Order: sequence, then structure tokens, then C-alpha cells
Amino acid sequence: PYMVAEYINFTGDSKILEMEVPYVKGNILEDGIDERYDFYPESEVKESIYMHCIRAIEKSLNFGENGLPKIGSGDWNDGFSNVGNKGKGESVWLGFFQYTVLEKFIDILEKENDLQINFAETCKEKIDKYRKIMEDLKRHLNTNAWDGRWYKRAFMDDGNVLGSMQNEECRIDSIAQSWATISGAGDNDKKYISIQALENHLVDKEAGIIKLLDPPFEKSKLEPGYIKAYIPGTRENGGQYTHAAVWTIIAEAMLGFGDKATEFFRMINPIEHARTKEEAKKYKVEPYVIAADIYGGELAGRGGWTWYTGSSSWMYEAGIKYILGLQIEKGVLKLKPCIPNDWKQYEIKYK
Repeated sequence: PYMVAEYINFTGDSKILEMEVPYVKGNILEDGIDERYDFYPESEVKESIYMHCIRAIEKSLNFGENGLPKIGSGDWNDGFSNVGNKGKGESVWLGFFQYTVLEKFIDILEKENDLQINFAETCKEKIDKYRKIMEDLKRHLNTNAWDGRWYKRAFMDDGNVLGSMQNEECRIDSIAQSWATISGAGDNDKKYISIQALENHLVDKEAGIIKLLDPPFEKSKLEPGYIKAYIPGTRENGGQYTHAAVWTIIAEAMLGFGDKATEFFRMINPIEHARTKEEAKKYKVEPYVIAADIYGGELAGRGGWTWYTGSSSWMYEAGIKYILGLQIEKGVLKLKPCIPNDWKQYEIKYK
């Protein structure tokens, strides 16, 4: 649903919603089984892309006692595999993302009342339902998920909380802070307070990284899942997960902090990790592609996986769309830059 909405917003082509595409078929997972790798052939059942999106949205509308979406066996961070394995754990980040998806789809529904699609409900019923869920989500995110100086990350089955200042480990996680801004669901004052907390606790200028969370999981009683099997400071366990680092840059730009957005963009640019022979020896991976992760901790500054990361496309978005401000909506080009104060001018050639 997120990508379909992005496509329609960029191109203005809403006819894509009417295209019929098949589902795949396979056995439903049994209780206690989180995933299965298998071949899933196309089924004979076809529906419009609109209905595919609606079914995905409806599937996600499953909330816990804090009013936030249930995390299941993991959200964006699949290393949180034990957070909701008893069916009660909730994700704060997923609440922000869900808010974004609902907002984008309400916009589509408001404009597509005349689509010749066999709606299960009228557009108005869907719009009213989704607006109410958005209102409730925003309230719960800014009350139950607020920890005083930043947003919590998740509520675990066993009653423990991830991303709380009361924690010995995982006191703060970056993506709950960045998406409070990106989604627009964070209260205005909380967006600024939480992004400052992210800067204070997760931006490591010496190592040139923006950490995903801190402190890493190691010895505490928290058992969030297989993330804890990673060495502290590597991959999701307290290193830089570049996907999340780029979301930090986008949030800084959306808040109007052009100096910080550009500083952090430069800081995580791989070429900056290989300016000298010594730096290149420490970084150890190619300086011309984005690394999916860069280590913190004892191996601070060493690159992890390269060539294999969704963060490269987000890095383009951060630089071109949010810092330089080249945005296209419904085929119309706009410029909304958020650049450093000392830039006199810049040029873009767009073809």
C-alpha cells in the first residue's frame, strides 16, 4: 500500500488501482510457526491492486492493550523475533508507519470515488474508519508510547518495554524518533525533543555512524529475539543500520535542520570512511556503495554488508528529495530545499 500510494502521488496514474493481479497460494502457517521458505505459485484468484492494498491494510489493523499495532514475530527489525511471540507484543514504530499508510490511502480514497471498482465498503465508510484509527493511533503514540524525552520502541509480551530510559540496554531506538516526524503523527514539541535525544545518544561523530539503538543487548534480562545473538555493536544490535540512519537524515530535513541533515548525510556517505589509507583499512569495504550496516562498539567504523541494502534508494531520496528538495507530485516538479545555511547556490540537472 505504501509503494502504490507513492507511485500514484508521483505519476498521477491512479488507473494502476484497477489492474487485476493474482494472489499466491500456500498453506497458512500453523500456530507457533513464524515463517516458512517455500515456493508459492500464483493462484487462480485475481483482484484489483486496490483490493490487494485494502486487504493488506485491514490485516494490519490488529491492536494490543496500549492501542498500538501488534508486532507479531518482528516488524522492520526482524531481530525482535521474541517481542510478540505470545501474541501480545506491540510496536511503536509500526504505529507511526501504519499512520502514514492510512493517511496516504485516505488521500487516494478521497480522490477515487469514481473508480469503477467493486468496493466492499463505500469509500466514505473506509475514509471514516481509517480517520478514526489514525486519531486513536496518534493519541496512543503520544501518550502510551512517550517516555518523557523520546518515544519507546516496543511493548513486549512479558510486560517489559524496549526503548525506555528505565532500561539498562536498548534505552533508545532511532526509528521511533525519526518516524514520529516522517509520519507527522508525533506531537509538535515531542518531534523536536525526540530528535534531539536521538542526536545526543545515537550520533557517534568519532566513528562516523548513526547507531540504531543504544546500549546494545548483551547481559540484561531483556530477551527480544535473535538480535541478542549479534555481538554488541554489530548490525541491528547497536551498530549503524544504514536504512535507519537515512531516516534520521530525512527527519532532520523535514524539521528544517539543513545544516544537520547535510552534515549527517556527509558523515554516513561511504567515501567519507575511506579518505585516508588508515580509514580505508578500518572500514574494510568498498567506498563507492552504501553498506547495509557499519559496526559500533569495539569494531566501530568497520563496514558490514555491501551491495545488498534497501538503504541505497532511501539515501538518494534523502539527498535529492529532502535536502536538495527536488520533489515531483502528480507529474509536477517542485523545489522545497532544506540546505545548509552557508550554501550560496546549487544546481540540479533534471532530465
